[in-house]
Amino acid sequence: MPQDPTPAAQHDLAPAGLVHRLEAVQERVRQAAEHAGRPAEDVRLMLASKTQPAPVVRVAVEAGARLLGENKVQELVAKGPDLADLSPTVHLIGHLQSNKVNAALRWAACVQSVDTLDLAERLSRRCEAVDRDLEVMVQVNVSGEESKYGVAPAQATALAAAVATLPRLRLTGLMTIGANSDEETVVRAGFAELGRLRDEVLASGLPGTGSAHELSMGMSGDLELAIAEGATMVRVGSAVFGARPAPV
Repeated sequence: MPQDPTPAAQHDLAPAGLVHRLEAVQERVRQAAEHAGRPAEDVRLMLASKTQPAPVVRVAVEAGARLLGENKVQELVAKGPDLADLSPTVHLIGHLQSNKVNAALRWAACVQSVDTLDLAERLSRRCEAVDRDLEVMVQVNVSGEESKYGVAPAQATALAAAVATLPRLRLTGLMTIGANSDEETVVRAGFAELGRLRDEVLASGLPGTGSAHELSMGMSGDLELAIAEGATMVRVGSAVFGARPAPV
């Protein structure tokens, strides 16, 4: 599968270099959509800004990246005030602990990582308490890897149907992280499975499921495969930002 041609460790975070890489990824998305026979506007690019400092993320937003994804609530909260004047749309794409729901809702327009009914119910109750609506996606572990969060595919449709009925939540689709495999057929099969599950949710006709069109799948190394299987949103980090800063 196509890879970022520049070694991540060599990426510089100067504005010009970052903007150049952003444009290169946008072109990858456009070409992948074209190759799949889809309009480029059918696929949205989300920048996964995990561990990236707010000034760096700001450069990307000012260059036109309006959709951001944060893995951790603490980063979502820390960067929110520094980027608020630019009004990016920010999704939480990492695992959400129930004790961090309140903090997440201050900044997240969507929580993509709903994988239990208990978490969805907590989000619903809090949204009712603060009088706001929230977009959510159900995270599915299509690869079955123990290192990944997500509901099992066999339970995904039932969970999505249950989430869709909860007050103040709007189910917009499904999310997954592709299989950790060098075999393109394995990775692509997982993405195809998410598409099948999304179609099953939509075809159910159950209350609240009619808006579940999104397929959030594909990252820097496998976005072409995801787009070929119907991704409507790809989450890219390293291909734009380069290597993540080492933990302190």
